[in-house]
Amino acid sequence: MYICSNLQDMGRLLALDYGTKRVGIAVTDELQIIASGLCTVRAHECMDFLKDYISEQDVASIVMGMPTNLQDQKTDATPYVKAFAKQLRKQFTDMEIHLIDERFTSKMAFQSMIDSGLKKKARQDKALVDEVSATIILQSFMEQQNFKL
Repeated sequence: MYICSNLQDMGRLLALDYGTKRVGIAVTDELQIIASGLCTVRAHECMDFLKDYISEQDVASIVMGMPTNLQDQKTDATPYVKAFAKQLRKQFTDMEIHLIDERFTSKMAFQSMIDSGLKKKARQDKALVDEVSATIILQSFMEQQNFKL
């Protein structure tokens, strides 16, 4: 029989699906096992939200989706994401900020909403799509990290 009560918290991973209007946010549990959608905030309120959240929760690092097109080139959104990542690095100097490929996350989010049985009206909620996209970004990052172990 094994008793695993000595597991130590590693700190949450927090993921952002950054857009110029809204930011979808997802987070893991303290042991970095389960990724869940947290919320969607207005882009201009995101930094204040993150300051508050990180002051209350143990966050180990932030993961941001980096938009690229099918040819792995920058999109119109890329400079905005890079600028926000730079702000994050300035604000949270001791925290790692990871940028990962977010191609297809919106499509995957929409498909997962269909697969889960959400009605058409709920699937049209762009804030929900952003939150689900952030969750997919976070799950992708976690899977990449597991392959590195």
